[in-house]
Amino acid sequence: MARFGLPALLCTLAVLSAALLAAELKSKSCSEVRRLYVSKGFNKNDAPLHEINEFFKELLENAEKSLNDMFVKTYGHLYMQNSELFKDLFVELKRYYVVGNVNLEEMLNDFWARLLERMFRLVNSQYHFTDEYLECVSKYTEQLKPFGDVPRKLKLQVTRAFVAARTFAQGLAVAGDVVSKVSVVNPTAQCTHALLKMIYCSHCRGLVTVKPCYNYCSNIMRGCLANQGDLDFEWNNFIDAMLMVAERLEGPFNIESVMDPIDVKISDAIMNMQDNSVQVSQKVFQGCGPPKPLPAGRISRSISESAFSARFRPHHPEERPTTAAGTSLDRLVTDVKEKLKQAKKFWSSLPSNVCNDERMAAGNGNEDDCWNGKGKSRYLFAVTGNGLANQGNNPEVQVDTSKPDILILRQIMALRVMTSKMKNAYNGNDVDFFDISDESSGEGSGSGCEYQQCPSEFDYNATDHAGKSANEKADSAGVRPGAQAYLLTVFCILFLVMQREWR
Repeated sequence: MARFGLPALLCTLAVLSAALLAAELKSKSCSEVRRLYVSKGFNKNDAPLHEINEFFKELLENAEKSLNDMFVKTYGHLYMQNSELFKDLFVELKRYYVVGNVNLEEMLNDFWARLLERMFRLVNSQYHFTDEYLECVSKYTEQLKPFGDVPRKLKLQVTRAFVAARTFAQGLAVAGDVVSKVSVVNPTAQCTHALLKMIYCSHCRGLVTVKPCYNYCSNIMRGCLANQGDLDFEWNNFIDAMLMVAERLEGPFNIESVMDPIDVKISDAIMNMQDNSVQVSQKVFQGCGPPKPLPAGRISRSISESAFSARFRPHHPEERPTTAAGTSLDRLVTDVKEKLKQAKKFWSSLPSNVCNDERMAAGNGNEDDCWNGKGKSRYLFAVTGNGLANQGNNPEVQVDTSKPDILILRQIMALRVMTSKMKNAYNGNDVDFFDISDESSGEGSGSGCEYQQCPSEFDYNATDHAGKSANEKADSAGVRPGAQAYLLTVFCILFLVMQREWR
């Protein structure tokens, strides 16, 4: 059976994760996607004209360019001679966000140690230092605090902000992956029979214009979507955790407010080193031994003749950048939060929302003039609860409650693991991203298409756990090909209906 997703939800998640996750794709036209989107009955205004520029990549590039421009102006040739040190810093920050296998604390410690070695040479240019001596110097970074308190504060800010931003983006990717997988509905023979009875059997009675009763439709949909209903508890916990991390991104863990003034913070650290150079050098000489003076003809210019006396312009934190995506992180996260709030209780409300559509069932006001499965009359059975465990007494669909769907269980576990990661990120703790691709169904959940182009279409051959195709299952259960074609239409309508929840 063909694969039908929740198009609007998938579109929302895809756009949001594309705006936050790193991707190395050039801007492309979305004309083909728009045509497909419109052909499915959606508003063309909901699909972008062009691929949305990636927010985080632009944020880092702007910060790196700002640092480079200001350091060239302030420090001139001295900076150019040591610029690879700062380039490496941004390379590692980007690599952390894209891949995740970077220890931020170790990376930042290494940056400050390398910067100390370079600075120590410059402020003591009359001496010769071997590599071994400079290794000894770097050991004093933490003890002497040559850069003041800047490294400690920046390490805390960068670690929390980057962990929160990456975890949030990974959460969006996992959500999209879960929705994509569980939106594959392979109806059982019992579900197929119930749907055909609900839609077609009234025609045999001459009741062509009579729609199914709302509660009758609800029982059938809750039976057919029993496994999807089991997602609701973990899904809601997941959404709550996403909203918690979103609050951090708007507040103390805002990666934009950390990266925007990073050039000023590093410059302040350099100035601290310059101001304390005499005391720092004396203590290093005591611990590492006296250095060897250079011959008189090779002594470099003293630090007073260098460009380190210059200082940067005052920084105004209220000056927040606006990227080409037309938004700052604050506004972007605010928009994401609104979408996430709408996603609460999505799976438990799915059957009701389907039956609320006038194409699927009569309204609650027509309880006595609707098709109840036998005739035009009131539907007398109570509506069952959501989820597999509640389907034992479903009067319309026979459901085997002893066999939970393995795919659904895997997605529940993926949501549970990702929720735990987001709680760690909320508390400012680092998050292990190494196994993010193995936490859903072993099929790359949460990858976000970070290193390869995402497919333009969803190609899917639905199979059960024994490897039998959906069509083969239907044939073996005695379902006619015509019924399969009809079910195709029913489930297409079923998921198209859900677009209203996401506009």
